[in-house]
Amino acid sequence: MSSTDSPAAKSPVERDRKAEHIQLALEDRMQHGSRGFDAWQLEHCALPEIDLAEIDHSTEFLGKPLAAPLLISCMTGGTADAARINRNLAIGAERTGVAIGVGSQRKALEDPSLQPTFQVREVAPTVPLLANLGAVQLNCGYGIAECRAAVRMIDADALVLHLNTLQEAIQPEGDVNFANLLPKIEAVVEQLEVPVVVKEIGMGISLSVAERLSEVGVRIVDTAGHGGTNWARIEAQRADDLELGAVFAEWGIPTPDSIRAVASLPGVTVIGSGGVRTGIDVAKAVALGADVVGLAYPFLGAALESADAVVSRIERTLTELRISMFCAGTRTLADLEAVNLIERAVR
Repeated sequence: MSSTDSPAAKSPVERDRKAEHIQLALEDRMQHGSRGFDAWQLEHCALPEIDLAEIDHSTEFLGKPLAAPLLISCMTGGTADAARINRNLAIGAERTGVAIGVGSQRKALEDPSLQPTFQVREVAPTVPLLANLGAVQLNCGYGIAECRAAVRMIDADALVLHLNTLQEAIQPEGDVNFANLLPKIEAVVEQLEVPVVVKEIGMGISLSVAERLSEVGVRIVDTAGHGGTNWARIEAQRADDLELGAVFAEWGIPTPDSIRAVASLPGVTVIGSGGVRTGIDVAKAVALGADVVGLAYPFLGAALESADAVVSRIERTLTELRISMFCAGTRTLADLEAVNLIERAVR
């Protein structure tokens, strides 16, 4: 299916695709069995000389305060279930003081009737909210006007341009022309009124790619590395080609490696995501160099249940983060960035 097909012709198929993504992402077999974070351990501090009550994991992102360095990563939109998921996630984000992104808004730009499934600012008035489009759409007729429209649609604080070459290559209806995208990303960075975040969707961002992005003005990079939801398997399931999904199931850069690589660049804010499942993983990501840490899968099931379930899941993650910081002897996120990480063999 080409990007020039009419929205009316594509909308039912796209809605089915979004619904399939939600359903498949919830299956355990669509998650990576091993995670890069399992190879790292925070050094235990038996004598922290601090009170657990003193732990402060607050920070700032996109000019707004956060209670913790957490981002509910971009997931979905465009279906009835997606509307409920996004609303529950947004309520949870607002009540706990963490950031949130929405899924790709391309279909809502082509079919305005889908816009309400993304519009959550009413229930999340104070926290950072991220809009989202596929970077490849810049080769499919999209430009600064569509980027601005995506931001305006949800009153966003930033725009995510996501990179998903493997997903698009396996996806039956994928857009695979990624040629000469960097100058177009640069044009968006220069013209858009809000910051641009460039993120992967599960395969990681290398140092060389991060350097090229930094050279054209991108100041926020989301690693979204290997170790979380396995989009190769999901799209292969949809394409009825499980063998292809198995071949590419382990493709990608482990999230910790991607975080360390991107964090080595001066002036770049790092969102560490990809296989982050617990507050311990959040602490490890910060120690590896992440400024903000993104989670998606841990909140998806809760979002299908209720906003209260999302709040409970976030609060649990924050409890795990606080205990990790306490047992590592760190009072603040700045202290956590300097903690010793021990690399260990993963069995």
